[in-house]
This record gives sequence, structure tokens and C-alpha cells, in this order.
Amino acid sequence: MKYIIVVLAFLAMSCNNKVENAHAHNADGSHLGEDIPRLDLTIWTDKTELFVDFPVLIVGNSSRFAAHFTILDKHQPVQKGSVTVSLIKGDKGIRNTVEAPTSPGIFSPTIQPKEAGNYQLVFELTTPEYSDKIMIDHVTVYANADEAIKALGTADDDGSISFLKEQAWKIDFQTAPVVNGKVYDVINTSGVWTPSSASVKTLIAKSSGVVDFVVNNLTEGTQVKRGQLLINVNSQGLASNNLITDIASAKAKYQQAKSEYDRKKELYESKIVPKAEFEKVESNYNIAKSNYQSLASGVSGGGKQIRAPFDGYITAINVTNGDYVEQGVAVVTIGTLQSRVLKTQIAASYGLTMDNVQGIWYQTKDGQWRNVATSGGSILSIAKDVDNNRPLISVFAKVNDVVDMPEGSLTQVQIAMGNATQNTMIPVNALLEDYGSYSVMVQLSGESFERRPIKIGKRNGENVEILQGLQVGEVVVTTGAYQVKMASMSGLVPAHGHEH
Repeated sequence: MKYIIVVLAFLAMSCNNKVENAHAHNADGSHLGEDIPRLDLTIWTDKTELFVDFPVLIVGNSSRFAAHFTILDKHQPVQKGSVTVSLIKGDKGIRNTVEAPTSPGIFSPTIQPKEAGNYQLVFELTTPEYSDKIMIDHVTVYANADEAIKALGTADDDGSISFLKEQAWKIDFQTAPVVNGKVYDVINTSGVWTPSSASVKTLIAKSSGVVDFVVNNLTEGTQVKRGQLLINVNSQGLASNNLITDIASAKAKYQQAKSEYDRKKELYESKIVPKAEFEKVESNYNIAKSNYQSLASGVSGGGKQIRAPFDGYITAINVTNGDYVEQGVAVVTIGTLQSRVLKTQIAASYGLTMDNVQGIWYQTKDGQWRNVATSGGSILSIAKDVDNNRPLISVFAKVNDVVDMPEGSLTQVQIAMGNATQNTMIPVNALLEDYGSYSVMVQLSGESFERRPIKIGKRNGENVEILQGLQVGEVVVTTGAYQVKMASMSGLVPAHGHEH
């Protein structure tokens, strides 16, 4: 009996092994346990980047999308909104809408195809700020998993750098397309910031009196707002040049002149007095009126008020609190960062003229290149003469932009001249330099990158010419390239988070 039990147990084990190793199938006839291939697609519009990862579409299977929506401006995830995904063939289709992201930037709609074929996949994004519609053509729905695996195969490691959207959203990150644009010959030089005629104003005392600072700790560099009261020039208690007395006297003269004007006007209209006599009275009236209004304007508490004429900062203070000043004395000077004149000098041998100069780029405080023209500025003048004392030609450009750099400070300048050529270009910020060799991080898909060596040409301000290594339409990382580079050097593949 003991042996019979052992044999039966052995037979039972043999049967179990056969069941486990059996070539089982799904209901649709596909092989059980084989992984369904996944697809990932990346589409850019002028507003949005869509990176979507999903199981390949198979008849009868529910495919759950991990749709990552990134606002291209500042490269931030879409925090609020809804997404509708539609699978369309001809005039028929199915759709599914999710009203909110499952996590910031990630929406997870589901589609269950009913028929195999070639479809259009449409994502419609609606946020409180804007809407976008992204269409993907030629999306295949397969009859079963075997057909999908046969068509697509299995995923292989292509050696690209993995950098997840969740990682990019947490840092300063930005991308830009490779474009075809105008490339100019440039003169590399430097420039100095000087005030423009409209950016600095000296305020004078409009009456004699004692200076009273209204703003505490008023010093050079103090920020001021347009219309802000800065100083009172007070004449109360003064024996002479007393503003209140002067205003009372001017008012009396004005009222007397007005009475005489009204009387003469009636007589003139009745043709009783001649025109010359009336015009003399009218002139006296206008002078008295103007004098009174000028004295009374801006008066408060017995003093003349000095207010900021525009948003800016104090550049000079010519008096101290409690000083006595005469009318017309310069009290304080105010400047603005909004408008400056950039002065640069170049050798006469360049032959630069107003006819062949094409533009001027300058660097901001944080090292970013800006174009004079894009700020609404212009090239004011180019000097024509040189001598032993002035061997360089001066070039002046007006910059209508907030220039957060002190007057007299230097900045790098590029002057574009001559005729432009068309070539491939990218932002300078995308460059990675290693001992004189250059490379960029190319975004192959939403979360896949490649470090690619390139050959550069001329630099035109914020852009650089690409002679070799990139094609128009490719996308490069302009901010955050170093972090992507470090991810490639770590040797670690971050855990993928698409099953949200």
C-alpha cells in the first residue's frame, strides 16, 4: 500500500507539471502570458507637448493611456483641466473623457477598440487658461495580441537616456525646436549703459522754502512709484518768499483781473470798447490766472510737493533734510530701468554704416542675449569721423527694455552686418562644451534623450548656427541639459511611473 501511495503521488505531480507547462491561450487565441507591446508617442504644438504611453490597441482590450501634458511656456505640467481621447475611423469613432489629471500633468483616459483597422487618435485638452487639440494619424488597432507582437516585436534598449517627465517638471527645464533662420556676420565687442534723455529727470524746487523729506531713509537707489510724494518744500513761517502769502496775493490779482475781464468782455461784445482795449485786459487776465494756478498747484500744508514723474529709482539727491533752497534749485534726480542708451565702439575698418547694420544683441545681467529690435528699440546713430584722439567709431542704440544693470556698467555686444544666409540654428543655451567640442541633448521622445556631438558656426546673439549634427524639426534641451547629462552618467534607469 505504501508504494501505491508513492506512485499515485508521483503521477499527480507529473500531471501538475504538464498543466503548468501547457501552451495556454487567451479567449482571442493569443498566447497567454506574453507581454502586450506598448507604444509611446510625442507630439508638439505651439502651446503643448504631449507624451503618451499606452498598450498597443487591440480589439476588445481596454488600453489605458498615460498622457503627459506639458505647457511649453516654462515647461510645467498641466495642473487642472479635462482631456477627451477619441479613436476615429471615417465618420465613426469612440471616445472617453477624464475630468481631471490623476497626478499633475498626467491624464489617464481608457479606450476599448471594437474593430481592427487604421484610425486617427485625437486628444482634446481643455484647461482654465487655454485649449489645444492634438491629432495623431495612422494609429493601428490589431485583431489580437499575436498580430501586434508580430508587427511590432518586443522592445529593445536603444541606448537612449531616460529622463522622466516627472523629473523634468521638478527643475528648470525647457526645450526648443531646431529651426532654419537668418545667420549674419557679427562684430563682437562690448558696450556701456548710458541714460537716455527720457529715462532721467531732475526735479527742481518750484518755490523757495525748507526741504522736508516725506519718504523715510530716502537714498540713492531707492525705488519710487509714479506719483509718489517724495519731498515737501515748505515756506511756512518765513518772513520772505512765503508761499502762502504769494498764493494769496496771486489769487487776489487773479480775481481782480477776472472781474475786469468779465466787465470788458460784455462791453466789447456790445461794441462799446475797442478790440485792442479788450485784448489787453484779456492778456492781463490770462497771465494772472496762469500765475495763480502755477503757485497753487501741488501745494499741501504750506509747501510745494515734489512727486515722482514715473516708476524708477533715485539716482541723485542734491539736498539734505531741513535745507533751505531757492526756487529753481535741483533737489533730486530720478532714473528708470525701462529705457537706456547702449554705446559701443568699433574700428573704422569694419565699414559699418546705417545701411549695412542689421541688428544689435546685448547681454542682460543674468547673461541672456537680447535683441535691441525685439524690445522696441532702435539704432540711433553711427559716428562717421575718427582722428588720433578718437580712433574708434561710436554706435548708439536705444533699448526700450528693463535693463537691471547700473549706468556705466559694461555688457557684451554683437553687431550684425551685411547680408544674411539661411542655415540651421538653435539657442546658444542648448550647447554643452567639453574642451572646445560641442554637443546637445536631443529629445527623441517625451522621456528619451540622446547626447549628440555637433559642429557650430556663427553666433548671432541668442542663437548659434549649426553646421553639422542636427536637422530642422528636431528638439533640443535649452534649460536642464546638464541634469539630463548627469542622468546619462549615473548609469541608473529611474523607475518608470506610467501606471498612474
